Amino acid sequence: MTEEKEKKQFSIRNIHMTSTLSMSMVLFMIGMVVLLIFVAQEMSTRLRENISMSLILRDEISSTELTRIQQYLDNSPFTKESKFISKDDALNEHIASLGEDPSKFLGFNPLMASIEVKLVAGYATVDSVEKIESKLRKFTSIDRVAYQKDIVALVNDNIARISVLLLGVAVVLLLISIALINNTIKVSIYANRFLINTMKLVGATPWFIRKPYMIRGMINGFLASVISLSMLGLLMLYIARETDINLFTLSTGTLVAVAAIVIVLGQLLTAISSYMAVGRYLRMQTNDMYFV
Repeated sequence: MTEEKEKKQFSIRNIHMTSTLSMSMVLFMIGMVVLLIFVAQEMSTRLRENISMSLILRDEISSTELTRIQQYLDNSPFTKESKFISKDDALNEHIASLGEDPSKFLGFNPLMASIEVKLVAGYATVDSVEKIESKLRKFTSIDRVAYQKDIVALVNDNIARISVLLLGVAVVLLLISIALINNTIKVSIYANRFLINTMKLVGATPWFIRKPYMIRGMINGFLASVISLSMLGLLMLYIARETDINLFTLSTGTLVAVAAIVIVLGQLLTAISSYMAVGRYLRMQTNDMYFV
């Protein structure tokens, strides 16, 4: 009798271990997609913040007017960074890039001073850039505002497409994950269906019966989350070693958010699945349990 009891306990431990490992694989896939979404978001932010506007200044601009323009830019919410490029600096950059000095055969420096403005990511859209341009044109010392409108539109269109694609993949994967975790929990609770029925027959309340299974499920969900995050960390190490992509350079907030989402989903999905799985057997009659 003792041997049979030990076999049963060993079988239950195997079921819990198998369900935990199964959930960890599911959460690992979720973690990869969530990480990919955050990586794409950070990359899109960096791309947008690399979009710059050049404010070409008139030669007769005074130092007072230049200071006024720079102060306006520095105090504006759309400015991430601004840099003044003098006529001499522009000439030196031209010589360095093209290897020619136009001032030698023209007798003067034909290039104009400018201010390079890098935009905050949220303002790097076609509509926002056009509004910013209209505001800057009110400064009479600004000859023109130069930026690559086609690139701004292309970057935003591509970011929108990628975001929709990743969101669609995340939703599909989440639905698949819910189904897989739900089935895994059902299998783990199946062995205890007669015990659940017995507790119901002796007068135990539904919540009293559900509570230990939900707690057990949440513990397994937490362990699965830890395993999945460890696997995700190993994958990031492998990618960093084999390629030039180091995902550990992502912001601390991003890494914490990915870990939090995986852990919360692991807890939430297992708790809900345990609640529903136990409820299924609570609604069954004793005779019906022999046929499930």
